[in-house]
Amino acid sequence: MASIGDLWDDVARAVAFLSRIPVPQRHFVNHDGRLERAVRAFPLAGMLITLPAATLAALLSALQTSSLFTAFLVVAVQVIATGALHEDGLGDTADGFGGGRDRESALAIMKDSRVGTYGALALILSIGLRVSALASFLPLLTPIGGGLTLVGAAALTRAAMVWHWSRLPSARSDGVAASAGTPDPQATSTALGSAVLFALLLFYAAGVPVIAMLLALAAFALTVKAFGKIASRKLGGHTGDTIGATQQLTEIAILGALALAI
Repeated sequence: MASIGDLWDDVARAVAFLSRIPVPQRHFVNHDGRLERAVRAFPLAGMLITLPAATLAALLSALQTSSLFTAFLVVAVQVIATGALHEDGLGDTADGFGGGRDRESALAIMKDSRVGTYGALALILSIGLRVSALASFLPLLTPIGGGLTLVGAAALTRAAMVWHWSRLPSARSDGVAASAGTPDPQATSTALGSAVLFALLLFYAAGVPVIAMLLALAAFALTVKAFGKIASRKLGGHTGDTIGATQQLTEIAILGALALAI
């Protein structure tokens, strides 16, 4: 029972870290704010955070609402649930990578709260690509199948954050990612293994074709690795912004793969 209680505490802490969903304070008693072990629960937390959007997708699909309208509402609910944390990371990362002449200037730009041209374009493209992908494949699945597919994709995108976080050193000595610690190797393996398992089971239950499952997993892995190389070259490591950007980029890649193959 103690291990189950510890896991539930990690899930609660992960939900608090990844979203704006209120979490009971009892889960943070004697907790120092570090997440080395709690990252194992990121896939579960992502699934819980996405449940409202997935439920809405299933309901609207059952009511035969316009697929484009449904997709926009689904993305909107996801943004509200997370407080646009991941979108903020993507925008800051795009500004830093696009406008920074070197590592120091890129980090300075990323710390600036103002949104530049690169960031604005990245956010427009992120929302547009996710909405268009959802509008493409949700009508091809049953209402429940569409909801399950969203939850499965959420598990993968949160595991992608852990993978990126664990692969690179911190580019800053301060900041959210640095203060949260470095993911424990065993916790990282647990996050990746459970995310792939959850995603495959949910995709299978949703009726997603095998080729689409494999393409989604390939898109997940290739996106994390490719973006990690770019972040390493630009910054020499990760930041809280690049971790958030990883979630966005892998979500775009996974949903795009599903749209192509379903």
